[in-house]
Amino acid sequence: MSINLKSLIPVFNAQWIGSDTDIFVDHISIDSRSLQNGSKTLFIALSGVNNDAHLYIPELIEKGVQNFVVQYIPENVKDKANFFVVKNTLKALQELAGYYRQLFDFPIIGLTGSNGKTIVKEWLNFLLSPDYNIIRSPKSYNSQVGVPLSVIAINEKHNLGIFEAGISTVNEMVNLEKIIKPTIGVLTNIGSAHDEGFLNLVQKIDEKLLLFKDCPIIIYQKNEVVDSCLTQFAAEYMMHPRKLFSWSFTDDSADVFILKKETKNDSTQIKYQYKNEVFDLEIPFSDSASIENAISCLLVLLHFKYDFAVIQNRMKMLYPVEMRLEVKNGIHNCSLIDDSYSSDFQSLKIALDFLESQKKNASKAVILSDIFQSGFSNEELYSKVAQLISDNKINRVIGIGTTISSFAAKFPNSTMFQNTAEFIAAIEDLNFHNETILIKGARSFQFEEIVSMLEEKTHETVLEINLDAISHNLNYFKSKLAEDVKIMVMVKAFGYGNGGLEIAKLLEHNKVNYLGVAFADEGILLKNGGIKLPIMVLNPESTSFPSIIQYKLEPEIYSIKGLNAFLKIAREKNLKDFPIHIKIDTGMHRLGFEDNTIDELIATLKGNSTVRVQSVLSHLATSDEPKHFEFVEKQISLFDRLSSKLIAELNINPIRHILNTSGISNFPDAQFNMVRLGIGLYGVSNDSSEQKYLENVGTLKSIISQVRTIPAGDSVGYGRRFMAEKETKIATIPIGYADGISRLWGNQVGFVTIKNQKAYILGSVCMDMLMVDVSHIDCKEGDSVIIFGESPTVIEMAEALKTIPYEIMTSISQRVKRVFFR
Repeated sequence: MSINLKSLIPVFNAQWIGSDTDIFVDHISIDSRSLQNGSKTLFIALSGVNNDAHLYIPELIEKGVQNFVVQYIPENVKDKANFFVVKNTLKALQELAGYYRQLFDFPIIGLTGSNGKTIVKEWLNFLLSPDYNIIRSPKSYNSQVGVPLSVIAINEKHNLGIFEAGISTVNEMVNLEKIIKPTIGVLTNIGSAHDEGFLNLVQKIDEKLLLFKDCPIIIYQKNEVVDSCLTQFAAEYMMHPRKLFSWSFTDDSADVFILKKETKNDSTQIKYQYKNEVFDLEIPFSDSASIENAISCLLVLLHFKYDFAVIQNRMKMLYPVEMRLEVKNGIHNCSLIDDSYSSDFQSLKIALDFLESQKKNASKAVILSDIFQSGFSNEELYSKVAQLISDNKINRVIGIGTTISSFAAKFPNSTMFQNTAEFIAAIEDLNFHNETILIKGARSFQFEEIVSMLEEKTHETVLEINLDAISHNLNYFKSKLAEDVKIMVMVKAFGYGNGGLEIAKLLEHNKVNYLGVAFADEGILLKNGGIKLPIMVLNPESTSFPSIIQYKLEPEIYSIKGLNAFLKIAREKNLKDFPIHIKIDTGMHRLGFEDNTIDELIATLKGNSTVRVQSVLSHLATSDEPKHFEFVEKQISLFDRLSSKLIAELNINPIRHILNTSGISNFPDAQFNMVRLGIGLYGVSNDSSEQKYLENVGTLKSIISQVRTIPAGDSVGYGRRFMAEKETKIATIPIGYADGISRLWGNQVGFVTIKNQKAYILGSVCMDMLMVDVSHIDCKEGDSVIIFGESPTVIEMAEALKTIPYEIMTSISQRVKRVFFR
């Protein structure tokens, strides 16, 4: 894209403050952290409840950004850049995208629904790409921000667009419809996602249909509720002519009627009727969701009047869609970012930003295949890619493919290969050590083989950590805070079992104010990993004080003895204003200064210049138990009194904080200057009404090692604690109590999930294995197994084991590989 700023003044209805408006920009940014920001960037400063991008404008100007869309101009920068001043920057972003969309006249497929939008989008891209130059939403960019960013990526070479639109409540789709303006509408499966944002199912469907307000054709699965909504929709939006193109398993009045579907060996044979003719179709999936999504794609191909033989040939080549970027441990202390199924220019920009936010090593490498469907000429495309690589300070590039190889001169420090096999043959000579490596390739290059060769080999049980879910949960709790309240996030105990360093990187990227750890060695690990955020050590031992000082950690001080020990070392090292955190005991009776020791604390600190009281804190004992809320109020009152006394006597202005996760939700009037977010970040709330707003972060997965059938009378496991009363099919899973699975979860108390069905644990949990009953499940060796995640949840497990989710999560062994993804 290339936009003249002069043309945007009426679009934004903005006040222009700056110099010459005859300036062209080719990059729209909303992320101040992106290394892609530069002189050709128009930065739109979005402002939310707890995140205001205006604060980063001075920093962006120093990096060369000169053009901004703002709601206000920060002090001291008015004469240093150009500004569009608007009432609402999000609305301005959407108006820019709507204006830009109107510059192009080609078919646009608009997708909405509860489930399947991204799958259908990616499959349509595959099915239609031999015949069209397609622009599509990267990943699942379907939000109020993601949709405009997707549309702005259109260029003059594209001749088909595929954009998805997601909403979570009413009055959102009207904004997205103005941006996408689809000419072909596809309504995917309507499920329970975001139910809480709507009064009922009908209201949800009505809102989603607004995407198709001016759309000439709507493709959908025929059913009574949707048909009723469409009838009302047609009455309100009388665009003529409008075509409803429907399909159904049960209603033979649908345009495409599925006469038969037969599943065999992970594929499905479909017989369908269309225009009084019967056709056969094969798809390489057997689950109901994939079948529905494939039929939605079928109707799009029928609308485009594709030959039936072409449809059959292409549909049988559909593939599982990998919708996430994964972070994996690699060989020789490398860190891998696996994006091995996608290669287009827009998603490369996203992947490079992710690489920067998750880099484990200072040295950064990219393994990149030829890029398809960019809309640019090859010369222009690889010039842009080379500029991206340069902007993101990539240390070396490995190109795979005949086209990228022909542009090797554009990439300093590059090595080129004609194909994947040639790269694999030379992999030992490339000497991968201590690098963060982005692996990004088109599906035809089979980069999964590269990932397999570079990945550190561990056993087949993994804990998958959804970084997007962490960001969602963080933003949920941020939304509860007053505007000036800071947030400390607890990453102690290896990030509650989820992985401390990787999560700390994400939190730093999201600009939280503090991190909290239990012991100094946890903080040292984070500092050695490159974390620059201030880190408070909650339980420092006096022997760790020298290390705390060396690594610039900040200790919690909870006793006169500990304070004197720290002051002694601080004086020996000639420290000045070293930050410490004073813990007050208000009733937890674990650690902290009590009321009768406050005067001695004040006397010790008064006039002392070696340390600075950075914060004063306390800990609530019962903030999650309504029957004890009166006790909490007493704790808060005592904290306010004692901390106020400290502040007045020492003439200081420290941060004050007492609220933990449940405190944030239950005691909003006690936020003081900062709160401490713990288990809530990881998707767990003690309040069932709040739990539905949080997303699951960790999914513990394994595989089936072996399947066997035993006769009645045989036993399973140590001690013969399970005796088969009838012929029983059992599966062995390579995970046990050494991995963190409690033995109390065995003997048919607990279960795992295989193919969305419960499989109860038979007999005792072994050290490295457990056995489950799969008599009712069609499964085989190598099939995936969910130990916990969506089902069972860690909350369910904790209730059954009479413990708390914290214990379940932190018990998962370090030998279980953590895989991080977005």
